[in-house]
Amino acid sequence: MYDVARLAGVSQTTVSFVVNNVASAAISQETRDRVWAAIHALGWRPNAMARGLRTRHSQTLGLISDEVATSPYAVRMILGAQEKAWAGSQMLLVVNTSGQRDIEQTALQFMLERRVEGLLYATMYHHEVVPPPEIGLVPAVLLNCFVADRSLPAIVPDEQQGGYTATEALIRRGHRRIAFVNETIPMPALFGRLEGYRQALADYGLPFDPTLVRRCHSNAQDTFAVVRELLELPDRPTAIFCFNDKMAMGAYDAIKRAGLRIPQDVAVIGFDNLELIAAQLYPPLTTVALPHYEMGQRAVELLQTLSAGEQLPPIQHTIPCPLVERASI
Repeated sequence: MYDVARLAGVSQTTVSFVVNNVASAAISQETRDRVWAAIHALGWRPNAMARGLRTRHSQTLGLISDEVATSPYAVRMILGAQEKAWAGSQMLLVVNTSGQRDIEQTALQFMLERRVEGLLYATMYHHEVVPPPEIGLVPAVLLNCFVADRSLPAIVPDEQQGGYTATEALIRRGHRRIAFVNETIPMPALFGRLEGYRQALADYGLPFDPTLVRRCHSNAQDTFAVVRELLELPDRPTAIFCFNDKMAMGAYDAIKRAGLRIPQDVAVIGFDNLELIAAQLYPPLTTVALPHYEMGQRAVELLQTLSAGEQLPPIQHTIPCPLVERASI
């Protein structure tokens, strides 16, 4: 700063006022231009950490995740969060912990020491979590997860609405015998998507048939076996709603091996909108998208509001899951 002041022919205080854009400082535009010219000539960079300590604004947010940063399933959450932070002139520090508590604890201390203005605590799939207590030292928002007592604000996908949307899309195309192949691991998605499926049937006056609801592990092999059983029913389903796109792959194989066509004989709809699967199947898979990008953006938006000092109730915000129409229904 001394060198900049000497080159520009001004005081160090003037340099500080120009760099920090102090609105109340009566500094002419000519002087400001001279200061910036000296800064560029010397290649000087103000110390952001020191400025953050003084102003109590580091312009930095932190995101701690289990596997989001290394997974193709939810990486768009980071993209949405990063772009929203950048639009607010903030940087996003991201640490992937691989689910290891010691890494998580170290990452959290690292971010707190660097005076992040807020924290996002994110998970690859929607489930209950127990974050470290230190997360409460700064404004915090949970992303794709929640705590049991709902004491922290959370951004999660609307699983029930997504299940409803998938089932309704099939009903509107004339299907009345709709099977649902669900996951086996208890999680919000399992219960929410099933409830949405049942609600859509009820709203359209269709009976719920428990023989059309099956559960299996979330992979193509197990789904193949379950769908084959469904197709052997005396009154087989004309449409199959799969818990996710990986399971839809197994459904495709079972239908084709039975000598049936998609969608002419049996329609298939998935969930997640995994581009590597959904867009590459033949025919391309109609599916319901998890709104990862929108969730990341909404989480940062909420975090920015909290960081600005506004007091908000710790509400669990649900983001709609849109239908992505292709050719399988």
